[in-house]
Amino acid sequence: MKRAGMLRQVADFSDFSRGRWLQELLCRGEEPRYVQSSPDGQHLLVLQKSRPPPLPQVVAFQLHGVGGADLERNWQPPQPALVGLLFLQSPATPGSWVLAIVWEHGRTEVWHFVVAVGWQLLQTLELCQGARARIVSVCSQEASLVWCEERPPLDAHSDVSKCAFRFCVCTRALEVGEQGVRLGTVRIVLHNSPEYQVLASPQHIFLVPAAASFATTSKFLLICHPEKAKLTITAPSAGFVQSKVLRSSSESDFRKLLLGSVGLLSGLAPLDIHTSAVSNSGGLLLVSTKGAVNMVEPDGTQRHIFDLEGGPLAQESPVRLKTFGSILACVLAGVLYLVDQNSGRLVEKKTLSMKEVHFLESPGQEDSIQLLTQTGIYSFSFCKLEDSSRPEPCLVEMVFEEACRYYQRRSLSSSKLTVEKLKKGGAFQAPVALAAILQHSLQDTYAKLLSTMSLELQSYMSLELLKTCVVCAPESEVESYCEELVEQEVSRVLHSDMDKDNLAYLNSIFASFPKAAWKAMRSCLQLQQNGDGLLVARATPEVWKKVLGGPHQEEMGQNGVVPLFELICASFLRFKPKWLPSFVELTQQYVSISWTYGSKEGPEGRVPLYKRALGVLARKNKRSEADDEMELELLLCSKRPKAVLQALHLLIRLKRWQRVVEVAEKFSKLSPLLNKEIFTTLLAEFAQHRELDPYLDTLWPLCPVELTASDVLTVVLQHLPRSQEDPVPFSSEGNQLTVGLIKPLLQRIVQPVVEWWAGTQSPPLPPILCSVG
Repeated sequence: MKRAGMLRQVADFSDFSRGRWLQELLCRGEEPRYVQSSPDGQHLLVLQKSRPPPLPQVVAFQLHGVGGADLERNWQPPQPALVGLLFLQSPATPGSWVLAIVWEHGRTEVWHFVVAVGWQLLQTLELCQGARARIVSVCSQEASLVWCEERPPLDAHSDVSKCAFRFCVCTRALEVGEQGVRLGTVRIVLHNSPEYQVLASPQHIFLVPAAASFATTSKFLLICHPEKAKLTITAPSAGFVQSKVLRSSSESDFRKLLLGSVGLLSGLAPLDIHTSAVSNSGGLLLVSTKGAVNMVEPDGTQRHIFDLEGGPLAQESPVRLKTFGSILACVLAGVLYLVDQNSGRLVEKKTLSMKEVHFLESPGQEDSIQLLTQTGIYSFSFCKLEDSSRPEPCLVEMVFEEACRYYQRRSLSSSKLTVEKLKKGGAFQAPVALAAILQHSLQDTYAKLLSTMSLELQSYMSLELLKTCVVCAPESEVESYCEELVEQEVSRVLHSDMDKDNLAYLNSIFASFPKAAWKAMRSCLQLQQNGDGLLVARATPEVWKKVLGGPHQEEMGQNGVVPLFELICASFLRFKPKWLPSFVELTQQYVSISWTYGSKEGPEGRVPLYKRALGVLARKNKRSEADDEMELELLLCSKRPKAVLQALHLLIRLKRWQRVVEVAEKFSKLSPLLNKEIFTTLLAEFAQHRELDPYLDTLWPLCPVELTASDVLTVVLQHLPRSQEDPVPFSSEGNQLTVGLIKPLLQRIVQPVVEWWAGTQSPPLPPILCSVG
């Protein structure tokens, strides 16, 4: 953990040859257009605003030592404008460097400093190959120059749309040797493109849309990977990243490159960029007009670092950016912000006595920042905290502030929850517990807090790594990576609060990646068949509650978002319909042990789960025989009396008599009341037709003991089919009910009465009972 020390002066203007001149320049308010120190920190390069000749516009001089002449360079119209002052490393001699002065028309002067002699012009070169080319932006990448040049069309009356794509991004190696300076061949990175500002890290080239770019092309960034011959299109705030390998020069055509993405990119908002710079880690720092500082990584992903104070930034308000090790230094309106790039934590905030400062190089000193001001060169040094067992107050406050925001969103109270209230306790029970935990943990060491969060951090890091793999993977591997990504996202949501936003997010995942979402849900619920072929689930109670206890349909409104249980049922119907009844049965088992029967708080307090599953089935576009079977299974798996009777009537309507008898035999055992309802229903069917005659030996044993012969005969007589002819006792037709068919049932009912009568040695039985018995 680093913390900034005091601001101390390391050099006075009297310490170097041009000090007095530079001090007068700064004190007069004539701020230079550009100030940069050499890679070794020994020289200072100053570009002044337009100066009348013979006053120099470019001045380079030593900061330490007086040996050697200074560099002074001036020019006047009609000479083209200066577009770049660049220090390039010399690969032949480690640690050596040259200065390249680049003009708009491509002419480049290469200067070298010789000890005790001074600055010497090595060579004048022409970067551009066309006489009409005009450089609009240039940067250096180690020993190469990278630039964006305008190539005006030959026809002055060309189409406006074609004129907009008249720029080209090129790169060219600059080799310094004993024989002088030599330019390598021009390599085109991108052609037929709009205007871009080019910025380079050691391995990547960032192309930032110029302010005057078309609305469509100002919605994304381009990142070139020269070693991999790959170009990445990214709209970071929208989460859009796409990479393409450039196998030939034709594929580097800007318009062809975007053919497959125009529709998606056109719907995005334009980039909000106030200032951009490259960090020492190789990422692109972007400051928005709202003051948000973000880092775009070389793979196209973006992460937020910090928010500058002061509200919206005016275009004329300069923001200075510089990275030193893991520290990001920002200067805005005379305020210096020192921020940890990795955590986004504000390390130090200093109000400076001057508004304009310039960052200088401090090679080999990552623990210090050097600033050029009106009174000299100052340094901020960093030191490691000696006592790491005591956390910094800012970290503690950050944790408590986040806890306040979280509970404020969940609280029904209109009173604002502050850090002070949270620490003191109050009426909030959950915050009280959290405060106790946090105060206990934060009073010890950072290690305890990190160990508590380690699993969450590992999960987050693995998710970010997987997203990167998806972006960079070849097409053949994208599907497997997407499935893994969906599984991690579904698991993450299932282990967080199932609010409306998370539920809507799950709906979008199931809609966009149905197969991957199905596999993810199977994995999260640990659904599988055991050795007996039965479906089992080993999900935790917390996950089950998320599946069953999220927002209900009436709470979601008419926006097309459905509860999670319905989402899962729809996946079962699509990918594994045979498992759906078993899944509903599993959920009912979990409900029975987690909520009391009929509880309004439980998932079945409003609509039973089997009815919710039937609702999903009913929403299918086409009805089939398999759907009838599914409806039957869902009714039976509920084991509710009304549902079982509904299933029984469905089977009767379908004339599936074998299944009718099987269901009756199985579910009559659940309760005496259900047994009576089933038997009465089947007895009524028996009276109407002869379809059940082959199954009478199975049906008669189901007769409830409390049913009398009179009850049986009443049911039979009530449901006898009406005939046009007068009824006769013995019909010649084979479809009529006869006494012989019903006699075995009556015998089962009367037999216990006969045996009881005989045992009591009472008077003889009535003739009718004797004939039946």
